Amino acid sequence: MLDLLSSIHIQLNNKMFLKDPESSDLGKRIIGGSIDLINEIGFDQFTFRKLSVHIGSTEASIYRYFESKHKVLIYLNAWYWSFMEYQLAFRTTNIQDPRKRLERAICLITEAVDEETYFQHFNLAKVSQIVNDESLKVYLNREVDEVNKDGAFFPYKEFVSKISSIILEINPSYRYPHMLVSTAIEGAHLQRFFGKHIPRLTDVKKDKNYIYEFYKEIIFKALEP
Repeated sequence: MLDLLSSIHIQLNNKMFLKDPESSDLGKRIIGGSIDLINEIGFDQFTFRKLSVHIGSTEASIYRYFESKHKVLIYLNAWYWSFMEYQLAFRTTNIQDPRKRLERAICLITEAVDEETYFQHFNLAKVSQIVNDESLKVYLNREVDEVNKDGAFFPYKEFVSKISSIILEINPSYRYPHMLVSTAIEGAHLQRFFGKHIPRLTDVKKDKNYIYEFYKEIIFKALEP
């Protein structure tokens, strides 16, 4: 499936950066280095000074692309959800039964990404981990309304809306499709986080996608007449 997606270029809102990092080798190194460092040390400890050392550049050169590390996190979050929307389209195309499409959508939002999976120069496992562990920091801050007006959350909202439309195919009278989808997504992130760090708060087991089974059960029961 990634081979089919390889020709796709993900274009993000230019308000998320000062200079498009995809436009140069340095920009791509900034993104790749940010992904590596945030995974290694966490977003709170991540700084442009550390990034400049990591990629062999200068802080000033990084500031030409992003005005803050928070904008880097917003960029990675938006890129991830844009990519997820493409994946959803490929996984559900030509499937007539909306229940089957919803099952595939639930699998997409709950599955773990293989560590060796890449899309172009993005390590999908690491980007997925960043979104899983750090994405709430994109929303839970005082600048969220301004960031939302700039379109930073548009890819996430589009992804949720696409799955919500499948839900309404199954049960047109269901009143909370967006709430159900966003709750499943954020809940899946938390369950995966708990499984890794606080296992007594979850029933996640190794080598089995219990998160998929759990949210599949919840979502389809919610849609019963």
